[in-house]
Amino acid sequence: MDIACTPEELDIFKITGEVADAMQTSCFLVGGFVRDKLMNRLTKDADIVCTGDGIALAHGVAAAFKPRPQVNFFKNFGTAQFRLHEFDMEFVGARKESYHTDSRKPDVEPGTIEDDQLRRDFTINAMAVSLNADSFGKLVDPFDGIGDIQRKIIRTPLNPDITFSDDPLRMMRAIRFATQLGFEIFPDTFAAIERNCDRIKIISQERITDELNKIMAARKPSVGLELLYKSGLLKHFFPQVVDLAGVEVIEGKGHKDNFYHTLQVVDNTAAQSDNLWLRWAALLHDIGKPATRKFEDGHGWTFHGHEVVGERMTPKIFKQLKLPLNDRMKYVAKLVALHLRPISLTKEDITDSAMRRLLFDAGEELEDLMILCESDITSKNKLKVKRYLENFKLVKERLAIVEQNDRIREWQPPISGDDIMRIFNLSPSREVGVLKTTIREAILDGIIPSTYEAAYELLLKKAAELKLEPVKQ
Repeated sequence: MDIACTPEELDIFKITGEVADAMQTSCFLVGGFVRDKLMNRLTKDADIVCTGDGIALAHGVAAAFKPRPQVNFFKNFGTAQFRLHEFDMEFVGARKESYHTDSRKPDVEPGTIEDDQLRRDFTINAMAVSLNADSFGKLVDPFDGIGDIQRKIIRTPLNPDITFSDDPLRMMRAIRFATQLGFEIFPDTFAAIERNCDRIKIISQERITDELNKIMAARKPSVGLELLYKSGLLKHFFPQVVDLAGVEVIEGKGHKDNFYHTLQVVDNTAAQSDNLWLRWAALLHDIGKPATRKFEDGHGWTFHGHEVVGERMTPKIFKQLKLPLNDRMKYVAKLVALHLRPISLTKEDITDSAMRRLLFDAGEELEDLMILCESDITSKNKLKVKRYLENFKLVKERLAIVEQNDRIREWQPPISGDDIMRIFNLSPSREVGVLKTTIREAILDGIIPSTYEAAYELLLKKAAELKLEPVKQ
């Protein structure tokens, strides 16, 4: 076998080849499984191409195992899949493809293994390994995929303009593979992406975002984000991030390039957390800056309120990109809104009440917020970064002390909204909200202790201002 497989995998592939021989069809392992095995990467997904009926081969192979795995098949696409010992196997017949300019859905007809390799997106994905007995384990590599793995190159088998025009999603995949594998995109291939970037408009946003999320989940997302920007792809589906790029200079004063700053923040965050949505918060943390950018005489560039604008933009961006409009979106919006707060606590005169308020507002997201804020400390001035990080460490220590003393993140008000409605015989209303807020703010500011007695006394005073009287019990 020209690729390294486990004994269990070898048994599965030998049986697959025996079934294919009995059906008088050629069959091959293809694509990502071959690539990943050659690169010593873990993989549990095997794609098998045969010169015949892929669905029939899948049923035949499944029947050779006890217990027999359930075969899921899709007749319209000629594909079948089953799971065997935590191993996913997908079968399809070899095919030729031809495309129309207004769609990435090809016209398909049966073909040879050579036809099937010709339609593959990149040379590193166009390798095949025979499973038939007379050539079992032989590598078929017509486009020097092994050489491109060794050179760490992403390159198309055929003319890249045709490859990307036929299926523009391949442009996103090229950048995604470069990001995940640490490869370079071959210059002619990247130039073709630049020439064809506007073709991405025929791809559904869901497919684009799926590739974007894989880039965001990579070890160093900035690689892919910068390639998306330089290729021109990013402006077609995420112009808000492109708007961050560039530096404007007035009276000799320029602000930082917020696009490249954002890439650094995303990478800093990725180095500390695998949480995809925390990485999204890093990507969007300064998204409100272009709308709030202003030059003030005698002061320089300001971005006042960009965190508030960014929080408002987040749901619109999630909807635009077809990201989940649920608690994940709310989580990202919350972190965008709060991302300046911990840094503001580095001043010497900050009170414990300000610490309590951050603990309360951040709640369960405090640790993630602190990762984001620490990641946001970027500068070419190493001494400046060192000073900020030292101050930030002091804030973290002080927050821990205040949290230990007050348990504010677990805090529940001593008088609830239901209590207020019962005491004053009120329905849900503005007055109830005002009274709840008064108690909460007084406790967070340290004006009153967090006890029922103190809260009740303040409640009666505020209620009197609102001309409310408690009902007799």
